[in-house]
Amino acid sequence: MRFISPKTDFAFKKIFASSEHPEILISFLNAMLYNGEPTIQELEIIDPYSAGSVTGLKDTYLDVKAKITGNKTVIVEMQVLNVAAFEKRVVYNAAKTYSTQLKAGEGYLKLNPVIALTITDFILFENTEKLISNFEFTETEEKFVYPNCELKLVFVELPKFKKELNELETLPEKWIYFMKNAPSLEAVPDTLGSIEEINTALGIANRANLTLDELNDVDKREMFIQDQIGSVMKGIEIGLQQGIEQGIQQGIEQGIEQGIERGKIEGEIGLIMRQIVRRVGDVTLQVQTRIQGLSGEQLDDLGEALLDFRSKEDLIAWLDSAG
Repeated sequence: MRFISPKTDFAFKKIFASSEHPEILISFLNAMLYNGEPTIQELEIIDPYSAGSVTGLKDTYLDVKAKITGNKTVIVEMQVLNVAAFEKRVVYNAAKTYSTQLKAGEGYLKLNPVIALTITDFILFENTEKLISNFEFTETEEKFVYPNCELKLVFVELPKFKKELNELETLPEKWIYFMKNAPSLEAVPDTLGSIEEINTALGIANRANLTLDELNDVDKREMFIQDQIGSVMKGIEIGLQQGIEQGIQQGIEQGIEQGIERGKIEGEIGLIMRQIVRRVGDVTLQVQTRIQGLSGEQLDDLGEALLDFRSKEDLIAWLDSAG
């Protein structure tokens, strides 16, 4: 027994937007939005395509859209790749779904809350270990929620989920395990099969229950995703290699520059040491070490000052004053 991945857009829609099995989406949304509590009792799955009703307004393509208990609209998106401006797109889709509820002449009282549920196959929030993150409008200091908060963003980051099959306890954990690991299952495990809605979802995801055209479609979409991931990884690899090569080249150039500079200083030290010996006689190893530790500018100053030296004491006094 083999199962398709619920993370492809085709499979996600087939499983969660099934008009024959709305109980699947009800269970899934209760798990993701309400921690498994049966808050949603009924829903209406609606066309997830939202064309712009205002000239210039960008069209929106969502995976699943539904009206749920409490006159709320939920839009659900499964995102495999972290594309540019993804966070902005989530906000745009939520705001557009909210704003396009009204027809011409209708009052704001007809507006109903919108929840945007986004499942990502990548880590979006690096600064937290939370698996499910909820965002609403809150006051920045006292943190109270905006009255009648109409927009809510919920994110589920699949890579943060690490539990194994025998560790699953709650409904959210079981649904997230299904989302992340369905293709690796060889049969319906009791842990998941005991949840009627997940068992039904696995039945829909069973490759044996798909037509040849559907299987071809699934395979093409999974190959496309893998190609995109491979392209991204290749880009990262090339970027890293270029960075390493640039770093090596810069290191070589800096090493050459430093070597040349140090060579100049060594030559200058040798010249000054010969002049000092002629001027005041041989000096101790300690004095030589102090001279070798001078900067290029200090060596230039010493070269001028030694013309006035009459004894080794003058040299030592100058070194003391130079620090």
